[in-house]
Amino acid sequence: MTQSQLEHVNVTVSDPLQTATRMCALFDWEIRWQGAAINGGHTVHVGSKDTYLAVYSHGTPPKMQGNTYTSRGGLNHIGIVVDDLDQIEARVIKAGYTPHSHADYEPGKRFYFHDEDDIEFEVVSYEAT
Repeated sequence: MTQSQLEHVNVTVSDPLQTATRMCALFDWEIRWQGAAINGGHTVHVGSKDTYLAVYSHGTPPKMQGNTYTSRGGLNHIGIVVDDLDQIEARVIKAGYTPHSHADYEPGKRFYFHDEDDIEFEVVSYEAT
């Protein structure tokens, strides 16, 4: 059987370039591509050589109503694997976000934070402590 991997996730945000710039600062990512997108919108692909987050906007989108964990098709969180959890948490705090729901269970340690668009990110490290 051929092994598959996730290439990207595409989410709607209020400002794609601002979101991509923030992801570069937090996770040492790079902007891979940006340009015109569907319905006259704009998309920025930010991430690594192999995987990325596509952040899209068409004007100012309305906030999602309700809880994503109870809405069909809701985006619950985006998981990011890092080598140094403490270093990334310090960056998250410096950027003005509030880490929460810290946990240490197999297979790794993690915390979560929400960005300006109320997207939840899970930051996880599988490094031995």
